[in-house]
Amino acid sequence: MIRRLRERRADLARVTVRRALAAPIVVLAVTLAAFVMADASPLDPLAAHLGDGYERLTEAERSAAAVALGVDRPWWQAWAQWIAGLATGDAGYSPTYRQPVLDVLTERLQWTVGLSAVGLGIALVVVVLSGLIAAARPHGAVDRALAGAAVTLSSIPTFALALGSVAVFSVALGWLPVSGAAPPGQAATVGGVVRYGMLPALVLAAGQVPWMLLAFRRAVLDAEASPAVAEARARGLGEWTVLSRHVAPVAWAPLIALLGSRVPEVMVGSLVVETVFAWPGVAAATVDAALGADFALLAAVTVAASLTVLVGTWLADCLLMVADPRVRIDA
Repeated sequence: MIRRLRERRADLARVTVRRALAAPIVVLAVTLAAFVMADASPLDPLAAHLGDGYERLTEAERSAAAVALGVDRPWWQAWAQWIAGLATGDAGYSPTYRQPVLDVLTERLQWTVGLSAVGLGIALVVVVLSGLIAAARPHGAVDRALAGAAVTLSSIPTFALALGSVAVFSVALGWLPVSGAAPPGQAATVGGVVRYGMLPALVLAAGQVPWMLLAFRRAVLDAEASPAVAEARARGLGEWTVLSRHVAPVAWAPLIALLGSRVPEVMVGSLVVETVFAWPGVAAATVDAALGADFALLAAVTVAASLTVLVGTWLADCLLMVADPRVRIDA
């Protein structure tokens, strides 16, 4: 691995520089789109902020309130001012949560990142173990059963899987909590977060396993059928040596490439799961910002999501170049 890193150092640096240069352009484009779509929304940010008091105000009072809240400007002026503030580390103020946008994200982003990381980790463990089973007994009964389960699972939407798991494991069996990250009125603890987060993490993992499992299984079976593996076994090499040195290096590359391409879906799946399980992550803030036409918070969430995708795909591309010396990435 260290030798591969040295050999691909120039390629890794080139990819990193190109992605870093593209990041500001992506941020400008996605935030511009966020402000345009928020402005096109039929929801009135002033009415959302004032609630029932909106109807009791006169037109003059509404105008004054709009000026005070900064929602009287056209969207392009609001966007330009927000971008200028972002350049100085100020992402604006969220009228929905009545606190700075960065504080909202700081409080919630850790919950989303943690849930996504655990769910993806569980999915990878399941995929790798299934790949080893496929390598040990290709097309055996267990291998075929896992492939069939993956195909079946891929046809179930994430929200249906989440609701079904709540109905079975939380309502019917009572094994796990229904929602949240801690009992109502209590502070979150490590043990409580593990217990409350177990079902959301498993549902998130179940949504990502099918495609990764099928891709990795196919790569493992192709490697198993290759002349190099047949020659290694003919030379009397141990099964673990064959799997780790001949099958795995070939099978890893498709899985890494698939992981990079599915980062956006992992994020979408995480938001759906968070919403169903009332997880205190970014999903609730995103929904509240959309309903309240909270331009600043919507733009910040969009930036966070875009940067996550950029970092995830960059990391996947770097791992792919290290895993497979034949890979050349020009973007």
